[in-house]
Amino acid sequence: MSLTPSTMLALGTAAPEFELPEVVSGKLLSLADLPADKPVLMMFICCHCPFVKHVQGELTRIGQDYGDRLSIVAVTANDVDNYPADSPENFKQMATELGWTFYACYDETQAVAKAYTAACTPDFFLFDRDRCLAYRGQLDSSRPGNNQPVTGADLRAAMDAVLSATPVSAEQMPSIGCNIKWKPGNAPDYFGT
Repeated sequence: MSLTPSTMLALGTAAPEFELPEVVSGKLLSLADLPADKPVLMMFICCHCPFVKHVQGELTRIGQDYGDRLSIVAVTANDVDNYPADSPENFKQMATELGWTFYACYDETQAVAKAYTAACTPDFFLFDRDRCLAYRGQLDSSRPGNNQPVTGADLRAAMDAVLSATPVSAEQMPSIGCNIKWKPGNAPDYFGT
């Protein structure tokens, strides 16, 4: 199990545009399709990663608790030729089985993951109502095997702050997870390869 941290994109960065197939509905989803008055949470995850499996129940709860107040988009970007467990079909099954109330999208070209500087799974990017980056980093301090409960505390605090139009703490810890499985020759410069 690799340990890759978030890149910690600069706070205030504008949300990059995207257009991706949503695996449950089969429709294309873009940033412009999301309600303009709601904050946006982008989550880069996948099916096989033990770090994602460790927190997948909390991701479902976050969707249930916050989905009516902000737009949530989960994106899988792994190379499915070498990691077939992360196929769009398996991502759809994961979303269905976990009862996700948020979007689940497939980034085949990995261009969206690069635009957001996603590095690991899970990797979280929270944008305020102006679509400016307010939080990036960890869900909470729980990791597989460290015996800390999965609470979503860090991300929930950031979402609560954004929703109440109060400042999000600049003290943000990077997420840690498996590296995104880049296609051969496709790893971005920020990833250090």
